[in-house]
Amino acid sequence: MDRRALPAADPTALWRGLDDADPVGPMWRAAQIFRLVAFVYALGFQVAINGDLEHPAVTWILFAVLTAANIWWTTGYLAGFGRRRWFVASEVIVSAAMMLSTEFVASGQWIADNQTWPTTLWMTNAALSAALLGGARWGFAAAAVIGLTNYYVKGEFLLNFGRNATAILLAAASIALGMAASRARLMHSRLTAAVELAAASAERERLAREVHDGVLQVLALIARRGREIGGPTDELASLAAEQERVLRQLIAATPAPVADGGALLDLGPGLRALATDRVRVSTPGERVLIDAAVAGEVLAAVGNILDNVERHAGGDAHAFVLLEDLDTEIVVSVRDDGVGIEPGRLSAAVKEGRMGISRSIIGRIEALGGTARLESAPGAGTEWELTVPAGEREAQSR
Repeated sequence: MDRRALPAADPTALWRGLDDADPVGPMWRAAQIFRLVAFVYALGFQVAINGDLEHPAVTWILFAVLTAANIWWTTGYLAGFGRRRWFVASEVIVSAAMMLSTEFVASGQWIADNQTWPTTLWMTNAALSAALLGGARWGFAAAAVIGLTNYYVKGEFLLNFGRNATAILLAAASIALGMAASRARLMHSRLTAAVELAAASAERERLAREVHDGVLQVLALIARRGREIGGPTDELASLAAEQERVLRQLIAATPAPVADGGALLDLGPGLRALATDRVRVSTPGERVLIDAAVAGEVLAAVGNILDNVERHAGGDAHAFVLLEDLDTEIVVSVRDDGVGIEPGRLSAAVKEGRMGISRSIIGRIEALGGTARLESAPGAGTEWELTVPAGEREAQSR
């Protein structure tokens, strides 16, 4: 075997191992760089002050133990197995315990004149780890533990932060890093959901094109020719038309919203899937993004309107669907050139208990905070205008 053909091992594989899987991976890596810098600082501090301590030999032993623990924590955070609650909690507890050991290894005067051993900078690592794992709340809680331990060892609680701003800086850094980590996870989940929805929409549109060019065209032809021939073929025409409607609704079905609840969907492909030789659909050239759950309700309402056109507008009626994006509102207009609706017919249907239009169209849209307006007259066709709020969509549309 030609050894030159073998790929060289990547020495940074462990360092970058989980960055693709964990959206906070780069932050964990940066935190370990800070840990290394803090260790170098603490080592220099230890060398400088060790002779002034009451138990210098014990201090070196504790420093060695803490060094080994930090190597273990660094490995865990970089490899990923340490990104767990118990692991971070162990760092906070051990760090606080090491700070408390200052009372044993140093005199009261030394404690009053110096920072808590083995430096508050090194102990900051515990708060940063908590912030990366659990967000701002965890970071603040860990910072509070480290800060209060420091005050306990020093034997005083200074409110004069102009002289000692360590606690403020520790809390601020932990909160800021925690907020950044939480935001990174949120944006990663939204991006993942958007990619999945885009893939599902593309696949549905591809299937819609294939079915439209084959099965739907045949069903539409059977329905149209059956009505033209009349007689016994009327039943066949009705069955073909019904199956065509069912298949179109299946194609236009919206993918289930993800758990995040804020996933966006392009409304255009779903409406275009409803097009037939008697239904023309016009959509903007750009995507019309809207909450996936809202899109599902709008598509269902439009499907019901087109069903009514098929059943009641007349055999030669055509429908025209127009989608408009007005920034703060989404408007879908459905107009047909059929026989229209007699005055009072809808009110009579509601009184008779037939709630199809009231519930399946008007009720759906009003439940979304929108409006459904109907205009019709005998012989003049029917026009629906469905308006729904566009909602928050800037963050995910980029």
